[in-house]
Amino acid sequence: MTKKQEATFEEAMENLEKIVEQLEEGDVPLEEAISIYKQGMDLSRLCHSKLKAVEDQLTQILREDGELENFTVQEEE
Repeated sequence: MTKKQEATFEEAMENLEKIVEQLEEGDVPLEEAISIYKQGMDLSRLCHSKLKAVEDQLTQILREDGELENFTVQEEE
């Protein structure tokens, strides 16, 4: 048995958009709609976690010595 490969962010977003279109059409039976909704929530969580991981990477900068340092933007007053 092989482990199912996790979808990329783009694949998950594309599938999520298809689910939203299906649900917006309104002609999906209730039990199927609930199942589709649950799949959409899983895809939404996957996209959120991938975006959070990228955000965490972008809040650090690589110093000249190769060490990572947290990066914060100071807002102007």
